[in-house]
Amino acid sequence: MKTYIETYGCTFNKADAQIIAGVLNENDIDIVDDIEDADVIILNTCYVKLPTENKVVYKIQQLQKQYPDKKIIVSGCMVEIDPEKLEKIGPNCSWIGPHQLNKSADVVNATYCGEVIRETGFSKDSKVGVPKLSDGSLIHIIQICEGCLGACTFCCTRFARGPLNSYPIADIVEEARKAIENGACEIQLTAQDTAAYGKDSGEKLSDLIKEVANLNGDFRVRVGMMHPKNILNDVDEIIDAIKHPNVYNFIHLPIQSGSDKVLSEMRRGHTVEQYVEIVNRFKSEIPDLTLATDIIVGYPTETDDDFRQTVELLEKVGPSLIHLSKYQHRKGAISSSLEEIPRDVMKKRSKFLSEIKSEITEDENSHLVGTTQNVLVVEKGSKGGFIAKTDSYIPVIVDDVDIGSFVSVKITDATATYLKSELL
Repeated sequence: MKTYIETYGCTFNKADAQIIAGVLNENDIDIVDDIEDADVIILNTCYVKLPTENKVVYKIQQLQKQYPDKKIIVSGCMVEIDPEKLEKIGPNCSWIGPHQLNKSADVVNATYCGEVIRETGFSKDSKVGVPKLSDGSLIHIIQICEGCLGACTFCCTRFARGPLNSYPIADIVEEARKAIENGACEIQLTAQDTAAYGKDSGEKLSDLIKEVANLNGDFRVRVGMMHPKNILNDVDEIIDAIKHPNVYNFIHLPIQSGSDKVLSEMRRGHTVEQYVEIVNRFKSEIPDLTLATDIIVGYPTETDDDFRQTVELLEKVGPSLIHLSKYQHRKGAISSSLEEIPRDVMKKRSKFLSEIKSEITEDENSHLVGTTQNVLVVEKGSKGGFIAKTDSYIPVIVDDVDIGSFVSVKITDATATYLKSELL
């Protein structure tokens, strides 16, 4: 029996796919790279945004038409968020919920034999130290916790991932140690909200970062998304942890809106002033910090003045990376009961902010042109060459280098999303 796995979405979901593959591998089920060779197809879904929902729904329908003789299993967030739609579009598909990955082999075996089996529901099982099978990348992902403490009105992911469940520091450090010994050059600590880590167990994100960073070897640590409200009581310790030379000078701190009114209506649990204070404290201690943030354009209650405040905030803070999303209703989300703003207003605001975004991010990156950077080569580029990361986690295109090596480069050009370089 041969199985093909296709995955969508965030780093956390990618790690889920690696666990599914690891469980299958441990049970002597072959994983193939070509869908044509597969007996069973697993589609690991994301459901965070409407365009992604549309993409995975279309894919499920397409697979059933294109491969009527192959068995199909759907995993990922769609299983828990929208089982009604999944049942409608794929009545003969089996399911693996995000908390049931340890049952992947059982589901695959039963599905291959003609059964429709659906494993759903929540669990406190750890996703650390379990079998994983990656694509050979030297980037190793570790899920440090699952779920969150938030109640954001626009979010449906929390319905799939459940309440916060943090995994022990000792287990995470042990997985990181083994990964580094096996050649990993980058450890990615990921979660729906890394800043929530340990708030259910009494451990702290800052302690976790330091313990991983202090392991022996040549590597870097990337810390995933942090909700501003959950970093407020540990800012100084997290800054101290990110100052460690083995940790990228990088934070992903979503703001979503520059309006306190909208933030309150989103139930974000923090103010613009608190956000700016966090950013300023980080930048004062780590001058070459890369700040990534997220913005939702056109939340149902967003007025022209609210939008103006968002633009002003971005110009003031100057993030190096801005993830921009147009608001759209999501299954089960509280804000889905509100009336959406007119599409032409949404489109106009999004276009304006996209232009501002490019100006801000390109200006941030252009300051590095002419500088010498020590970079870590992490993977092959999709269009040739190799992708390396600066100490501040900015992508750099490099030629003729070995993956996993640290090299010195001179930055020759900058775009809004990456740098170009020549090897020194």
